[in-house]
Amino acid sequence: MARTAGDDDDDGPPPAYAAQRGPRRDPRLKDLGISCMLNTEVAALLAVIRRRPDPYSYLPPAVAAAEEATFAGLISSLKTLRGLLFQPRHGAWRCSDPSTYLTPFLDVVQSEEAPPAATGVALSSVLKVLRIDVFDECSPGARDAVHAILTALTNCRMERFSDTGAEEAVLLRVLQVLAALLRARAAPLLSDSAVCTAVNTCFLIVQHAASSRGSELLQRTARHCMHEILQAVFARLPDIRDDADADADADLALGGGSSGAGFGARCMVDVFNFLCSLLLNASDMVITPDGQGAFTSEEDVMLFSLVLVNSAVELGGEAIGKHAKLLRLIQDDLFYHLIHYATEYSPLVLSMICSTALNLYHFLRRFLKLQLEAFFMFVLLRVCGGANGPQLQEVAVEGLISFIRQPTFVIEMYVNYDCDPLLRNVFEEIGKLLCKAAFPATGPMTAVQLQAFEGLVNMITTIADNVEVDKAPDHDAYAVDVSEFRLFWTERWDSSSSSGGGAGAERETWVDFVRKRKLRKKKVAIAANHYNRDQKKGVEFLKLCHLVPTPPEPRSMAYFLRYSPGLDKNKIGEFLGDPDEFNLKVLKEFTETFDFTGAILDTALRTYLETFRLPGESQKIQRILEAFSERFFEQQTTGVFATKDAAFILCYSLIMLNTDLHNPQVKKKMSEEDFIRNNRAINDKKDLPREYLSELFHSISTNAITVFSTTAAAVEMTPSRWADLVKRSRAMEHFTPCDFKHKLSREVFIAVSGPTVATLAAIFDCADDEETLNQCVEGLVSVARIARYGLEDVLDELLCCLCKFTTLLNPYATTEETLFTFSNELKPRMATLALFTIANRFGESVRGAWKNVVECLLKLKRLKLLPPSVIDPEDGGGGGGGGGRGSERPGHRHRASTSDAGVIFPTTHRGAGTSRHVSGMIGRFSQFLSLDSGGESLLSVGSEFENNLKIIQQCQVGSIFKESGKLPDEALQNLGRALIFAAGGKGQKFSTPIEEEETVGFCWDLLALLASANLHRFANFWPPLLDCFNAVSQLPLFSPCPFAEKAIVALFRVAVRLLSAAAPPQRAVDTRVSEELVFKSINMMWKLDKEILDTCCEDISESIVKLLTEHAGGVQTPLGWKTLLHLLTVTGRHPETFDQSVVAMIKIMSDGGAHITRFNYAAVIEAAFGFAALKISPLDISTKILELMAESVNWLIQWHKSGYSDPGNSVGFSGSAASASSLEDASRMGNLAANMFIKLAEALRKTSLVRREEIRCQAVFELGRAFNLAAAGDLDFGPAGCLACFNLVIFAMVDDLTEKTLEYSRREGAERETRSMEGTLAAAAELLADVFVLLLPTLAQAPGFRTFWLGVLRRMDTCMKCDLAAGGGAGVMQELVPRMLKRMIMEMKAKEVLVPREGDELWEITHIQIQWIAPAVKDELFPE
Repeated sequence: MARTAGDDDDDGPPPAYAAQRGPRRDPRLKDLGISCMLNTEVAALLAVIRRRPDPYSYLPPAVAAAEEATFAGLISSLKTLRGLLFQPRHGAWRCSDPSTYLTPFLDVVQSEEAPPAATGVALSSVLKVLRIDVFDECSPGARDAVHAILTALTNCRMERFSDTGAEEAVLLRVLQVLAALLRARAAPLLSDSAVCTAVNTCFLIVQHAASSRGSELLQRTARHCMHEILQAVFARLPDIRDDADADADADLALGGGSSGAGFGARCMVDVFNFLCSLLLNASDMVITPDGQGAFTSEEDVMLFSLVLVNSAVELGGEAIGKHAKLLRLIQDDLFYHLIHYATEYSPLVLSMICSTALNLYHFLRRFLKLQLEAFFMFVLLRVCGGANGPQLQEVAVEGLISFIRQPTFVIEMYVNYDCDPLLRNVFEEIGKLLCKAAFPATGPMTAVQLQAFEGLVNMITTIADNVEVDKAPDHDAYAVDVSEFRLFWTERWDSSSSSGGGAGAERETWVDFVRKRKLRKKKVAIAANHYNRDQKKGVEFLKLCHLVPTPPEPRSMAYFLRYSPGLDKNKIGEFLGDPDEFNLKVLKEFTETFDFTGAILDTALRTYLETFRLPGESQKIQRILEAFSERFFEQQTTGVFATKDAAFILCYSLIMLNTDLHNPQVKKKMSEEDFIRNNRAINDKKDLPREYLSELFHSISTNAITVFSTTAAAVEMTPSRWADLVKRSRAMEHFTPCDFKHKLSREVFIAVSGPTVATLAAIFDCADDEETLNQCVEGLVSVARIARYGLEDVLDELLCCLCKFTTLLNPYATTEETLFTFSNELKPRMATLALFTIANRFGESVRGAWKNVVECLLKLKRLKLLPPSVIDPEDGGGGGGGGGRGSERPGHRHRASTSDAGVIFPTTHRGAGTSRHVSGMIGRFSQFLSLDSGGESLLSVGSEFENNLKIIQQCQVGSIFKESGKLPDEALQNLGRALIFAAGGKGQKFSTPIEEEETVGFCWDLLALLASANLHRFANFWPPLLDCFNAVSQLPLFSPCPFAEKAIVALFRVAVRLLSAAAPPQRAVDTRVSEELVFKSINMMWKLDKEILDTCCEDISESIVKLLTEHAGGVQTPLGWKTLLHLLTVTGRHPETFDQSVVAMIKIMSDGGAHITRFNYAAVIEAAFGFAALKISPLDISTKILELMAESVNWLIQWHKSGYSDPGNSVGFSGSAASASSLEDASRMGNLAANMFIKLAEALRKTSLVRREEIRCQAVFELGRAFNLAAAGDLDFGPAGCLACFNLVIFAMVDDLTEKTLEYSRREGAERETRSMEGTLAAAAELLADVFVLLLPTLAQAPGFRTFWLGVLRRMDTCMKCDLAAGGGAGVMQELVPRMLKRMIMEMKAKEVLVPREGDELWEITHIQIQWIAPAVKDELFPE
């Protein structure tokens, strides 16, 4: 560098580096340090070169001069370098040509005269330069420098070293420099060939160290260096451009240009190919007796190469997929070696192979779809099945678990293989294999079983963690419909065809596409099963499932025969060989599914005949081989065959040769010459190449073609089969990486659900250690987390298994034995806790298993282990109140709850995140059983009974019922049915009547709690339970007394809560329907055994009185009123309940009609009649009730005038049966008022027939008062209504009293009763006349007045005759009847109803009848 005069000025400031103050170091100081280092290295090397073997011996000058001359060149170059080191004009070392300071050292390395020590020192100097990065890729001449270093290393002559120790020291230095060179910053400047040279040099040292019996240190160092070099090379792969750019740079470099990119993928391809060749030629690498080879055993070769391959894959990663040649090596060669050698060596080799395959899956699975399938089917699944011994099995299971631990492995296996109709069900096979391997046998579990069990739990937990959604879809959303034919075998997902522009819609469409493919694949398997049994049925099933069109099309049928798993190969051959036109078309399409491009004839024929069995008939064989030959001829690439006939003849000849060589019955075997001679001049009158025929002969002779065999031998991965797989992989769609989707995750589990539940249950049954039991419970809970999404049968099976493990349902154990087992064993308590936890958290998906859960609950009840809070009325009421309005109390569902035992339970929310909470809660069940409480274990605190009770409290049994408002209708109905049948005695065994009564009562308490918690949807879930009542009553051991008695009491509690809950107006209809259902159930119960109305009359009366006095306004249905009033009347018959019942009855009728409507009016009147007619009812009470009945006419008048706008006149009841019937009657009778009045009148009429005369007469009187009130209030009956009043009430009353009078008159000693009844009859007859006169204007308008009048006259005549029969002619009727007739006829005349008219027979008829009935008044009424 140029310097100025100012630089030497003594007055200037000191140099900048002399006043270094900041943290940054001056670059010149670093360069000075490098100069010092190089100076030291030069000095050391010069000293070693000049050093004599014996420094104290005399050396003649001539000899010394000769030695000096030998090293003169090396010494001179070193001195020259030392002279340049501290020159101020030198500048920065990084900007200098590295050859300046490397060449002297490299000359020493390559020198044949330099002593070993000097070579070692020179190598150390180069190593130091490389390690401290004296130069980098930007330094001038760096490319030549790194190549010079590599050249020097490869030219280092080791044979000149006589001392083995010195040679080994130099080799160690060479390895170190090689590794440092490939890791240096300038290493990318190396060319592809240079990198290959470096690898080859390192491998030569590996060989040399092994063959020359080098030290253990050298051998290990050489292998480690090989590993480091490969890591350095492949670590650069992600930064290398793709194949097109890399090839362009390489071509430029080969053409004389200069590419700045350095080595690229080409050298990596060569290196990787070298590693694959090590696997292929492992046997050649083993040390032979003559010292050749580099490894002690083939296993050593495999491990060495697999470690290197693994490192290359790990560092290359996904970048390998960008380079076709490198990827092709993995696809075509590496995977074949992995599959081929996996089972031939020790477990260590298999472990390395599994690790390599796992890395390949992780980085390159998109390009290895068929290869991965082959690895799983031919290696992992076979070895895991135990086919190669327990040691390899254990390693294989461990390798399989490593795959399962990958986050998306499970779903990707299912989507890419199980849902692909052309591939095997890999995931399903993995799941079943894990279940089979983990399934316990006799004795303790082996290591393989434990590993498989761990993998199974891990797999299920992964699915459970990913299946959850914020809101579960409806059950119908899981259905998949295949309603049209599509050639789905080769169909691929086309994202452009998805509907909707959003990404979410596209993903959903892809999910549907995958699910439909899987459904079709399942149906194909079913169709294959049908086809194997009956070909016609199989084809019909294919058409029915839209797997082939109607009529079948050749291509679809060909794909079915080609790709359907499990199809009978004999049937395929028979179908393809059939001469029918359709079969021939199918044969052509079937053959076109094969790709024979580049294949030799025997390989193609093997591939073709593997898919079916040749039929025995020669004509069929000919047709099949003709189709094959035509296809093979079209796709041949060598041009060996001139015509397709030549290919056909040779195919036939190969079949004959195969039979001749491999049939044991053929004694004289065909020779090679015979085979060649037999096939002369078949190629368009020319011979085929002899080499070609000879190759075919040897291939057939060493490996027979399976033609007619029907035995199902295990398929092995042969080279021909692998070649076909590689060819298919070129056209196969890529492996699809994907995440879990809800619907797909659910179907993933369905594929293995049955074996999984069975295996976990069996392990739980057999295991004794706590760790295994905890893992079992974790797996079972994960199953429940998945099964909650529409897999009710799986969840039911799971709960049934847990019920069994609780030991509560053991029919052979006594109560004491059950309690002892539960108290002293961990497994039953864990099962019980798991059972009720799952029922609590996932009860919405439980169906039939509620029966088992209820049975366990009842057994706990009998063992006195249930806390009182399970059926606490206050808790139930609270739940009912909240449930009745469909609301949640703050903090009730979405907060943690604390049990009485102090256990903190997380949220029970059934939405998003439930799995995390549940798994977190359940994770270790034993923790629940050993919680610290004041420093003592839960199991050691208190008595045995207290400990058991605390455990059951943690189950939160009551929450199942109190929080059942969250259950769907179907689950709720199943729970209700289970309780009803349990209450009915189904599956129950009672030791005493008291136990039966307690159990039935407990069941009905739970039912009441269940109903109270679901009042908001009572109308939906209760109707199906009504059918259970009839079913229960038909049970063989059904006892109606406790069942119906407890039922009525419980149902009345439900009714009280239902009627006391204020429903919003929009839910009024549902509330009324619910009310009808409750009272319908009550009616069904007491009808089962009417005696229960007597046995529990006090409870019934108390509930009814409470309803009528406190909640009468809540009763909205006619059925409710009818039931309440009817049962009130029934309970009023008992002296102990009469007083409170009659008070309630009078209160209802005395409240000004506040709760009486046109819908319950008839029921009120009927109940009032019941009380009025009671024998035990005092006279004043009966009189009061009859008066209230008569005064009720005022309500009818009020409703009539207001247009029936009473509280009960709501459109909500227009649909009920009772209101529809009432409206129909009103339409028929003329108006509703007349109908209700008739109900009242009929009740009074029936009261007029009681035994007590005072009540009878009072009833007749009140009836007359009722008619008068109706007339005074303008209650319009209409003609039809008036006629109905007479026909249904007055006429009936007169007729009944007449009959009663006659009946008493015929009895001996009944004169008093006769006179009493005669007096009532007279009052009734007088009432008839009064009402007739009162209603005459309306009656006269009736079309049937003539008939009606005849009826009146007939009753008068009957009264006269009755009086004659009873009183001997001196009774009151003889005076009363004529007077009443006179009054009625005179009124008729006054109203001009009875006047003589032409054509009117009424006058004549009346005249004639009067002559017979009362001739004394004839002249007065009908003067001549």
